[in-house]
Amino acid sequence: MSRSILLASAALTATLALSACSSADAEGDGAEASTGSGEFGLISDGTLVVATEGTYRPFTYHEGGSGELIGYDVEIVEAVADKIGLEVEFQETQFDAIFAGLEAGRFDVVANQVSINPDREEAYLFSTPYTVSPGVVVVAEATDDISSVSDLEGKTSAQSLTSNWFEVAETNGANVEAVEGWAQAVALLEQGRVDATVNDKLTFLDYTAERPNAPIKIAAETEDSSLNAFAFTKDKEELVAAFDQALVELEEDGTLAEIGEKYLGADVSQ
Repeated sequence: MSRSILLASAALTATLALSACSSADAEGDGAEASTGSGEFGLISDGTLVVATEGTYRPFTYHEGGSGELIGYDVEIVEAVADKIGLEVEFQETQFDAIFAGLEAGRFDVVANQVSINPDREEAYLFSTPYTVSPGVVVVAEATDDISSVSDLEGKTSAQSLTSNWFEVAETNGANVEAVEGWAQAVALLEQGRVDATVNDKLTFLDYTAERPNAPIKIAAETEDSSLNAFAFTKDKEELVAAFDQALVELEEDGTLAEIGEKYLGADVSQ
């Protein structure tokens, strides 16, 4: 079991212990104990409202472009919800608007390969990471003057402004061309309108698996891996604890590995 999962499990044990004490005190005072999904403070009792793009293959997308919503993140959040006894309602939105919707109370959780970074940790709560992936600098196949992240200085890199990879590109001196996501970024790259884009390696591998003749390549990897997790508002401590315990169980029973193999060809949860 990974260190992060063990820490999550320990934190959950402490949380449950405190909750048990609080419940006992409440019952002693004649108050009614909270049970069921209501303890999580959900928008809709018994239903987990999940924000996701629905256009970010292989994590959250529609089969055949217009079919059922499927993907790595979709199946993991469904498995988590099943573990804690909740139904799932997906609400699709563009990534650049997803945190505003979370803060406005439209969703209970974001399931969209959200990378953990210091700024986001100040504003939101995160589950245990369920995806670990290095970042990569992607360039056109014929490019030979970018072979490291530092070579982005002075180059134009296509990035979503709310993505963790935007910070990587900007910190290394790139001129950022704002895009909505990977699909637009790689289109600009293939058209020769930008020099590079920074994203996670898993997205690149999925794209090239579907398009083996795509005229792009990995020029470099970032030093740090991206840790991606479910995101919540700060008032969802109990829901986060329940998610973490469910992720422990899903790792132990092999479900996380199975979903990773299905969509990405490997267990990418640790």
